[in-house]
Amino acid sequence: MMQKVIKIALLLLVSVGAMAQKAPSPKYEYRAVWLTTIENLDWPKTIVEAPADTLAQQNELVNLLDSLQALNVNTVLLQVRVRGDLIYPSAIEPFSYVFTGISGKSPGYDPLAFAIEECHRRGMQLHAWLVTLPLGKKEHIKRLGARALPRTSARLCTLYKDSWYMEPGNPATADYICRIAEEITTNYNVDGIHLDYVRYPDRTDGYPDSKLHRVYGKGLSLASWRRANITNIAKKVYSTVKNIKPWVRVSCAPLGKYGDLTCYSSYGWNAYETVFQEAQNWLRDGYMDILFPMLYFKGNNFYPFVLDWQENAHGRHIVPGVGVYRLLPEYGGWPSVEVQRQLSTSRSAGTAGTALFRAEHILNSEPASAVYSLVYGKGALVPPLSWASVAAPQAPGSLSVDRVGDSFKLSWGSVPPPEKHPATRYNVYASIDSVVDINNIDNLVCTTTDNSFVWECRTNAALAIAVTAVDAYGRESAPVLWSCKALNTSAEELLLPEPCAPGLRVDIYDIYGRCLHSGQYKTRIVVAGLLPGDYLLKVYGRDGKVLSTRYFRR
Repeated sequence: MMQKVIKIALLLLVSVGAMAQKAPSPKYEYRAVWLTTIENLDWPKTIVEAPADTLAQQNELVNLLDSLQALNVNTVLLQVRVRGDLIYPSAIEPFSYVFTGISGKSPGYDPLAFAIEECHRRGMQLHAWLVTLPLGKKEHIKRLGARALPRTSARLCTLYKDSWYMEPGNPATADYICRIAEEITTNYNVDGIHLDYVRYPDRTDGYPDSKLHRVYGKGLSLASWRRANITNIAKKVYSTVKNIKPWVRVSCAPLGKYGDLTCYSSYGWNAYETVFQEAQNWLRDGYMDILFPMLYFKGNNFYPFVLDWQENAHGRHIVPGVGVYRLLPEYGGWPSVEVQRQLSTSRSAGTAGTALFRAEHILNSEPASAVYSLVYGKGALVPPLSWASVAAPQAPGSLSVDRVGDSFKLSWGSVPPPEKHPATRYNVYASIDSVVDINNIDNLVCTTTDNSFVWECRTNAALAIAVTAVDAYGRESAPVLWSCKALNTSAEELLLPEPCAPGLRVDIYDIYGRCLHSGQYKTRIVVAGLLPGDYLLKVYGRDGKVLSTRYFRR
């Protein structure tokens, strides 16, 4: 155990060092945010009472997603099943009241389809977040009316402490949840199914399932039987989704602490014993792709438990949930450096990214958005499902590039997706170096489903371009490459006899003041790939001051 304590201390030192001197941004990393619809917390704020309200409600989401995109968020966990009601027209449960104020009434459009389209337009994934077992208090059930689950399928429901729940001890409950997952996965181009509250109520003292335990327990202790019930739901949902679309990611949000650690207590609040989630075993047994443990704590209630989750990832994805809402005075008033340290430490521990709870608290809190921008100032791609038993896609066909004014027009041979898979995506990379490093996220220019792209590029000096194909699992092909020397009939280099002691920097600008080239040379300045035209050359001293300036013609 002393090893783990030392490891935690080292991770904190690494994260503090990364905060002081910004660490390179990884190419793959979940930048996820929970976007709640219950009680209109994040979206929608406008209630549709007249046709004009529909556009206003949609524009709210558009603006919200624009703001998240500006922060480099790449995954939206959208609350789709609220409390026994849904945000799309369903054959199973009623339309949620959150859009019109009236349960069962449509806002005049399909909010889930609209949200998927808008997320994908911005290069974001959308995971359908399902509140699995809680159905709400008596008042909510009354609002749902005749279609409320306790009225249509009373045997699947349990009333406990003034709230209704789907009963995990009834085997038919798992089948019911699977029907919802199947409906969404079949009818919508979602990127993931995300299970929340796939667990027993937070405090089970007096929970009335003793009769069911006698009927279905099969000799198991009450605790073991309850864990088996929750595992059965997770396993069946995973199988249901994967049988329809194996590339759709299945995840859940367990309690933040899996169990007590040798030196760190969960203080009676953990996934395994308190709410009967054996979530780490779900990764081991292949029933989950991603876990989003809700680690809304700080200090020794956060760091050791992040490490515990990651050490038991079994090759799959751990994405710690960070309580950014804790920065607000009414929720604890944490200093912003605490959240910054949690984000950095999660990265240092090797997790697949982080998820923030919730959208409003990152967008409407200046400290939260500032911290997020500081740690995640550059974009990242969603990590691939590397354990999926499929081959990476083939590389795109030959890449051609034409110079059109200040732009490059790129086109390449398309790669057809496998049958029934979403369209193949393409990553376009570019560099002022002679070779493109596609593992450096800074070189990513765009991601597109087209097989052409017009890039308004500001440099033509020693430029190289690469394009890769990406399948539905996030697997990337080998690149097809191109060098800007192909633009010139002559590959001759430009030699300038400027005095250039070792270590001095040289910049070359075009007539519009755009820096096309920056480099260091020992004796002579050698630049390849400049097109004919007029240029400005500046040589800088070690103190950053200009030593010489002159115009030249290529």
